[in-house]
Amino acid sequence: MARGSIVVGATVRLRGGDPVEIRREMEDARRWRRATQPLAEPNCGSVFKNPEGDHAARLVEAAGAKGMSVGGATVSAKHANFIVAGPGATAEDVRQLIRVVQDRVEERFGVSLEWEVQLVGDFDLASL
Repeated sequence: MARGSIVVGATVRLRGGDPVEIRREMEDARRWRRATQPLAEPNCGSVFKNPEGDHAARLVEAAGAKGMSVGGATVSAKHANFIVAGPGATAEDVRQLIRVVQDRVEERFGVSLEWEVQLVGDFDLASL
């Protein structure tokens, strides 16, 4: 999909199943997300795509970036591939923190993390 594209339709294939079992699986997934992701805090979602054969969160944490902050933006203590927005955080704080984390992982492991989030608004794209 090209950058800036918008999905206007989709086709899905569903399969039947036991409603009780489906509801249990949905609840299990919700419990897991609440336990492992900072869903109760404002955040920008999953920041980096997982590189082939690894996990972005593992690399970010192993690089020592978990808990790192720029302005009001902080790498989540709960999940290292989430950036939470604290009081006074700006989109620019988030963007700068993403770059700092990206640089740190590349320096430490030689892995260039690809952004999963997409910027919307006026940013200096040359600095990305």
